[in-house]
Amino acid sequence: MTILDANRSNVKLVIAGLMLGLFITALDQTIVSTAMGTIIKQLGGLDKFIWVYSAYMIAMVVSTPIFGKLSDMYGRKTFVVTGLALFMLGSVLCGTAQNMEQLIIYRAIQGIGGGAIMPIVFTIIFDLFPAEKRGKMMGLFGAVFGISSVFGPILGGLITDNISWRWIFYINVPLGILSLLFIAKAYHENKNTRKQSIDWLGAIMLTGFVLFLMFGLELGGTDGWAWSAAKTILLFVASGLFLVGFLLVERAVKDPIIKLGLFKNNVVTSSMAISLLYGAVMISTASYIPLFIQGVFHKTATQTSTVMIPMMLGVVASSQIGGRVVTRFRYRDVMLVSAIMLIVGTALLGFAMNDESSRLLISLYMIVVGLGIGVSFSLLNISTLNAVPPQYKGTSSSLITFFRTIGSALGIAVFGAIQKSSFQTNIAEMPNMNPQLAEQIKGGQVLLDPEMQQKMGLPADIVNKLLAQFSDSVVAIFQWSVILPIVAIIFVFLLGRARLEVRKAGQQGAPGAAAGNTGSQLDGGKPAPSVQGR
Repeated sequence: MTILDANRSNVKLVIAGLMLGLFITALDQTIVSTAMGTIIKQLGGLDKFIWVYSAYMIAMVVSTPIFGKLSDMYGRKTFVVTGLALFMLGSVLCGTAQNMEQLIIYRAIQGIGGGAIMPIVFTIIFDLFPAEKRGKMMGLFGAVFGISSVFGPILGGLITDNISWRWIFYINVPLGILSLLFIAKAYHENKNTRKQSIDWLGAIMLTGFVLFLMFGLELGGTDGWAWSAAKTILLFVASGLFLVGFLLVERAVKDPIIKLGLFKNNVVTSSMAISLLYGAVMISTASYIPLFIQGVFHKTATQTSTVMIPMMLGVVASSQIGGRVVTRFRYRDVMLVSAIMLIVGTALLGFAMNDESSRLLISLYMIVVGLGIGVSFSLLNISTLNAVPPQYKGTSSSLITFFRTIGSALGIAVFGAIQKSSFQTNIAEMPNMNPQLAEQIKGGQVLLDPEMQQKMGLPADIVNKLLAQFSDSVVAIFQWSVILPIVAIIFVFLLGRARLEVRKAGQQGAPGAAAGNTGSQLDGGKPAPSVQGR
């Protein structure tokens, strides 16, 4: 384990570098969306374009817990710098891609880099600041994450329309270089030279589990990969086997990738579960509200790139508020307000929104959803990092990102299946509907493209009727998504009475420890090492 050298580190430069690194990493999860039409026209590969998104997400999910553990063992700086270098390399390669296959491979390289950057950034923030300042800083960085994630489609559309789609990747290089230079120059650690071993078998098992799970979720329900098909089921079976193998290995090895004892702590387990559920809600909103706007208001993808701004404003405000009030209230109390707000927001989208709703009204609903989600970006990192000993902080921070991303993947798969099923049911009830046409338009997204409407020879009145059914099927997603924050409330109450304890000068013990929830029993009952405020 390494320890931050506060005397030699320049905090302001480190903060600037970390913000830039987190910004470009989160940005690239969404910036491609509005540029994809142009990319397909230039590179081809319409049947493969979904993997431009999936390759990034899968690579990030696989690498996140591994880099988190390595940062606990060998230091944060080494791996955040490595992550930035890989991310910039992947960005340059993406900008030079000549076909869709190359772009997919290069996006995976980006994702591996992102898997190192994102969790380690939050861990370094914890290392840099004492307990009384962590909430504020986590809120600030949570806001950066929220802004970049939602701002991506807007920036992607502007760059693609005015410069070139290749610059949505090249723009990462100057920002990444600044981030790397700031961190390399300003962040210093005192290294512990104790010999440590890497759990390679656990890493292989974890990679197999995630890869097969993500492939199953991404391919399931697509052409040739029906959910009931043997090869689709086989992917999930293989994922389950690797998961069992991973758990057995982690129980047996001396220094596992993920310390399973962490999950004996209610705060840790509840934070992970909430992160997963919130990830599913956020991705469903970010993915399907723009489609709803396209269908109801007859806008193009570029024209709807700004539609997520209201939700972004809610996320930013909520993340800041959550980071500031966490020093005054229990985690449970803050997250309960968040979950209730999210229930109200998703209920408004699911039961009050329809094709006659105004843009202003929809924007107000989205602000409520954003206010509900934003708290999680700051508070769940704080609750987790304060519940475990210092030697597990990199691992724990990576798990928050890991579960949020898994939740996003599950959300896309489950809600995508709900939307498609609802749409097919709706149009099957339409009089004189041609079964072949119904099969051709599938989930209805093709109806959003005017060129596809012309190719299919659909009259305007039929298109309008089909788009009305499509908007209804999107609303059905939000009706089901209300269940997720309701389930999250169960885990909110499991947070118990834990809170961020601000240690006064001279006070002993681990900062942020709440009675009965410090995680100090993970290492044979020894008390958790304290982290000095800086």
